[in-house]
Amino acid sequence: MPYAHPEYLISPAELAADLDNPTRRVLDATVYLTPASRGYRADSGLAKFKACHVPGAQFLDLVEAASDTGTGLGFSLPAVSQLESLFQSLGVDNDSEVVFYSTGHMMWATRAWWLLRYCGHRNAKVLNGGFRAWRKGRHPTTREVSPPPAGNFVARPQPALFADKEAVLAAIGNPGVCTVNALSPDVFSGEGRMHYGRKGHIAGSVNVFYDDLMDHGIFKEDAALRRALDAKGLLDAPRIIAYCGGGISATVDAFACLLLGHTDVAVYDGSMAEWVRDESLPMETGP
Repeated sequence: MPYAHPEYLISPAELAADLDNPTRRVLDATVYLTPASRGYRADSGLAKFKACHVPGAQFLDLVEAASDTGTGLGFSLPAVSQLESLFQSLGVDNDSEVVFYSTGHMMWATRAWWLLRYCGHRNAKVLNGGFRAWRKGRHPTTREVSPPPAGNFVARPQPALFADKEAVLAAIGNPGVCTVNALSPDVFSGEGRMHYGRKGHIAGSVNVFYDDLMDHGIFKEDAALRRALDAKGLLDAPRIIAYCGGGISATVDAFACLLLGHTDVAVYDGSMAEWVRDESLPMETGP
């Protein structure tokens, strides 16, 4: 059984076969994480992009250019006008097909995809398997960067694609909302060494580890994805709110739900980094 929306993904072979398409924009959204005592330190992937990337690609800076850096939280959702200007600077037009990829984990590509979708652009894809799969397929790479002409993209924001902490708090105990934590089971349970200041997870949330939705960085087939999400009740829930540590890996779970045809999915942008700061917000430990 194919995905409900296979058009949200593109394989390396498919991209390579039509790489010179003038209406396509390819964007590398790579970020590198270094573990810290609480969470991670994020570093831009720009230097490695300059050394090697998909021909014709531009670099999308998620750390600063696509974030509100004044909140004290990493990767905070910026103003729509900031995102609109950013995508225009990367050559995105209203009718562009935009392909996102990342080196390392796919969550950076899905975060970038989610941001563009939030801005109302509907023709976007994630390179399945990312840059590693591209190189494994022996497809061409380059160091050359040719800035594109400014695009004419006009944002039409879709606010339902993000949730704030008030919406997450209101969802606790609401049978119409399934709140899902995308972090590893040991972080979710509070048993792991890594945490965000308070151990455990948002009260009432379930756990679908983002990495369990992939095999070696490639999204699992429809049936396997459906089993993983159905096991925690996601696909039967009228609304899904996905969260993680900072709104990044949550986009993998959210993307997978849309891939399978769910129509009401949001990402809690502040995620654990914001939630743990308020001691009045309920948390739980255990599986």
